Amino acid sequence: MSSSPTLNQAQSQAVTHDNGPLLIVAGAGTGKTTVIAQRLAWLIEQKLAKPNEILALTFTDKAAGEMEERVDALLPYGFLDLWVQTFHAFGERLLKAHGLDIGLSNDFKLLTPTDAWLLVRENLDKFDLDYYRPLGNPTKFIHAMIRHFSRCKDEMVTPDEYIKYAENLVLDSDSALGDAKEILGDEKKRLYEIANAYHTYNQILLDNNALDFGDLINYTLKLFQTRPKILETYRRQFKYILVDEFQDTNLAQYELIKILSAPLQNLTVVGDDDQAIYKFRGASISNILHFKNDYPNAKLVTLTENYRSAQSILDKAYQLIINNNPDRLEEKLKINKKLIAKKTITGQIEEIHANTGIEEARQVVEKIQTLKLADEKAKLESSWNDFAILIRSNATADSFMHALEQAGVPFQFLASKGLYREGLVLDIISYLKLLDNYHENPAMWRVLNMPFWNIATEDIVKITHQAKKKTWSIFETLKHASALGVGETGIKNIEKMLGLLAKHAELARYESVGKVAYAFLNDSGYLKNLVTKSAEGVSESMRQIMFLKQYYDTIIKFEESNAEKLTKHYLAYLHYVLESGEEGSLRGTDEDPEAVKIMTVHSAKGLEFKHVFLVNLVEQKFPSTNRSESIELPDKLVKEILPEGDIHLQEERRLFYVGLTRAKESVFFCHADDYGGTRKRKPSRFLNELNLPVNVIPAKAGIQKNPLDSRFRENDNKKNILAPNAVIPPHFSFTQLKAFATCPLQYRFAHILHIPVKGSASFSFGKKSNTNPFIGRSFNFL
Repeated sequence: MSSSPTLNQAQSQAVTHDNGPLLIVAGAGTGKTTVIAQRLAWLIEQKLAKPNEILALTFTDKAAGEMEERVDALLPYGFLDLWVQTFHAFGERLLKAHGLDIGLSNDFKLLTPTDAWLLVRENLDKFDLDYYRPLGNPTKFIHAMIRHFSRCKDEMVTPDEYIKYAENLVLDSDSALGDAKEILGDEKKRLYEIANAYHTYNQILLDNNALDFGDLINYTLKLFQTRPKILETYRRQFKYILVDEFQDTNLAQYELIKILSAPLQNLTVVGDDDQAIYKFRGASISNILHFKNDYPNAKLVTLTENYRSAQSILDKAYQLIINNNPDRLEEKLKINKKLIAKKTITGQIEEIHANTGIEEARQVVEKIQTLKLADEKAKLESSWNDFAILIRSNATADSFMHALEQAGVPFQFLASKGLYREGLVLDIISYLKLLDNYHENPAMWRVLNMPFWNIATEDIVKITHQAKKKTWSIFETLKHASALGVGETGIKNIEKMLGLLAKHAELARYESVGKVAYAFLNDSGYLKNLVTKSAEGVSESMRQIMFLKQYYDTIIKFEESNAEKLTKHYLAYLHYVLESGEEGSLRGTDEDPEAVKIMTVHSAKGLEFKHVFLVNLVEQKFPSTNRSESIELPDKLVKEILPEGDIHLQEERRLFYVGLTRAKESVFFCHADDYGGTRKRKPSRFLNELNLPVNVIPAKAGIQKNPLDSRFRENDNKKNILAPNAVIPPHFSFTQLKAFATCPLQYRFAHILHIPVKGSASFSFGKKSNTNPFIGRSFNFL
């Protein structure tokens, strides 16, 4: 192989295994990707298989692309016919080619979860629902049902099996009397309802020539099970099959590769049970735990030489994860999985303890600055990219973003969701809503505050106060701006804005929503301002342009999928999309600006950083509270062999382990006593399991507190979207305090700026405040 890196003994054994099943247990940082690429290249170079005779299955397109690139670099000439794909892409490819053989059209539509929600909502009357269709909120359980149906498909439970189970539900009339009999009867009725809904759901998909992601695997299984000639064709083609991240496969995916790899059984699976963190996606850890039971003659190779972390960090990680025994491969197969560091560096492990969540964030930022400065003084290679703040959920990122921003430290929040909460996207949607209805007060307020109109804050306050007083819409009040003391410049700027509104409202009558949105961005100067600042290297503007492109992709998708493309049609569609709970996907880019990275531990899997900060390490945050599914799959229908211990706690511990093993040189365990509320928070039990050294950065004393302190301090994380000179009154009424406790933004808009909503003096607020730096869903802007 050209430019082949040196392999250690275990890696070499894995790469050069010829025939038969192979289980590679690859610990964190042990060179798993290198081994996979080398193995693919070795099979080709040894002429054991041609490139198109090897099937390599991964879980992300990014992983598939990286694998192909590495193999291409190892071989003397390129191969374009490698089958390196995700499970779903593989299923889609086969069904596009052979769907007709099992009664499917080969031009089917693949539905996202949001697409499925919209389809179910549109056909809700076809479902015979009672229990799962409350009169006050008939769409309440749509998401839960779709997740339930997805779980059924992961477990290979068909609608017929489900209905049969409901019919055979045992009701022993002799032992079940009175209330017990009534309860069992209600349960049977509920199961009948959900089983029949599952059947209806699948039928609606077929009627609409649509498949969901679970169908891609299940229909491929059906293709192989009912069309033996097609199965035999692909068995002959794929002499070797390799599966990456095997611990993340579900039962249906495992069944697919078992069928396809027979009878040769040249099946290589690579994984680590200690990094199984996708149970919520349907992953079954039992697959890797029981692989040796299914393939008793499988060769086992364990990779334990770690090329990433200091030994002290690896020792702490091992000390933590053994608490999942006996439900680990190390115990079940009697192997040694303790990782051995190849780097001779001294790791730094510290605990940061703060009084409050805000103070925790400040101490984290101070530590980042100290480490960066120390590296620079020592003339070591130093970059903000060396630092990662790992959070359990995106909702907890705000305090760290705020602290980094206050300190002038560049940061990048790598969230996978939240496009529809981004400021630029909210601006566009608010403007489009105004074109459909000038009297949409929250949208008008947002548009008024766009900086390129140059409308003074004091003028906006005058206008909104008058609108509140007269119970007018803001649009109606703008017509009387001169009578309110708005100056000549303000009147001129308001007239400019209203003129564009009128122009674009006319355009919206006959042009597509994409053209209307572009006209707004172009005519207002919004786009020019973004492009100019981006060219000057302003990172926030570059980020906003990325969001703009991603948002426009959603508009293009809407226009491609709908015959009616006007703004009013798009807004009606968007209403249902948002009602479904869709937040909008945020995709990363190939560009990697130098910045501290903030991301969830799930997102950090596969990455590494010089310094890692694991934050918010208190009970009920990490480990998180166990939230069971709204609709549970009956135990008798679950085919997965479940571990003996606490399933949720074990997964949370594995997630903590993944976060810990991202660190190369230092890791900081951070927690606070107060994140709001009245009770002092308990440190995470995982900290006790680590038995940390004494070098704790202590909580800083003397932080002032009062009954509203935590509320105000948490709200400090919001971007300043109000007038800087807005005055907080010296006394609070009960109504004001109640409004503040419900939502700080609600209080500030209702009782300081007095912004009205359409048709009444009450307000359009959501039920809880959104922690996004932008207004987000605190207002019903959308």
